[in-house]
Amino acid sequence: MIKCIVFDIGETLVRDDRYWARWADWLDVPRHTVSALVGAVVAQGRDNAEALRLLKPGIDIEAEYAARENAGCGELLDETDLYDDVRPALAALRALAVRVVIAGNQTVKAGSMLRALDLPADLIATSGDWGCAKPGAEFFGRVTGAAAGALPQEIVYVGDHPANDTLAAAALGFRTAHLRRGPWGHLSAEDPALAETADWVIDTLHELVGIVERENA
Repeated sequence: MIKCIVFDIGETLVRDDRYWARWADWLDVPRHTVSALVGAVVAQGRDNAEALRLLKPGIDIEAEYAARENAGCGELLDETDLYDDVRPALAALRALAVRVVIAGNQTVKAGSMLRALDLPADLIATSGDWGCAKPGAEFFGRVTGAAAGALPQEIVYVGDHPANDTLAAAALGFRTAHLRRGPWGHLSAEDPALAETADWVIDTLHELVGIVERENA
């Protein structure tokens, strides 16, 4: 039985277009250059922040993030950043009496902005809020607590990133749905290791409604 579904944030619920565009503007490089470099490092299996280090070797990303915030050029997230299926799918899942949690690797500010959107979710938290990040076991321990009484095998973790989401969650006993969305999601969807590990590979969040209906029948 599925009692709780937990969602990653970036490229699962939220488009990353604006995030990278604002970094490009801050570093005074073409937005296409940043997008292309993000794609390149993803294809190499590297963290997407490596794109910034390629553009500016030796960059202190935390310091630059703080400088952007102080200059009024910082992180923004609003309704326009959400994928179209987010609100209806999350609302439909709650209507099926499934607990809906949003928990991903994001900043404290991102968590605050997400909560301000009044999404149909029971809890929204970020790695910045919790002080631990995926793919670490401590993060998924917090996920279990956020699921409010559900066992790992009763929780589905949904995300686009194989190492941070699907493989990490599955290794700790969670059920997983790999979302074919964003650079990581599309690039890794045919990976044999992911195909063997994920319980489901989905193209939209709406598919989760049918999954819950079948599993909980």
